[in-house]
Amino acid sequence: MAEVRTGIRIGVDVGRARVGVARSDRDALLATPIETLARDGALEGIAAIVAELGPLEIVVGLPLSLTGADTPSTGDARAFAGELARRVAVPVRLVDERLSTVSAQRELHRSGRSTKASRAVIDQVAAVIILQNALDSERASGRAPGAPVDPDEGS
Repeated sequence: MAEVRTGIRIGVDVGRARVGVARSDRDALLATPIETLARDGALEGIAAIVAELGPLEIVVGLPLSLTGADTPSTGDARAFAGELARRVAVPVRLVDERLSTVSAQRELHRSGRSTKASRAVIDQVAAVIILQNALDSERASGRAPGAPVDPDEGS
């Protein structure tokens, strides 16, 4: 196993209506849910979480197709991550999130929750999956996950 940087990470699942937010522990071992934010006001909500927790970085899920190509949501996630990078004083990274929402729905169904009853937490679970995958990737490779977001790009 490779060396992993210590420090809290924030994970973000960007949706059209809601944004799921998760966090890791300081040792970067485990991702846990924080909350689901309405899309309007999500940037401010995440900035407040960053101010409270002082994370090492934020990882934002990048929705790609199964072949790795952009999807209609890819540009939206990139734009959100860029705006977030301009608002917070910590690095923002985009990480592949293929199937995170599908995996989140599967996990919630396995725990006995219906899709309708899960709407409030599905985005948090997807954020946990995105962040946990990023933590596991760094642990396996010894490199920060995904690609850094340039806050000056697209502004």
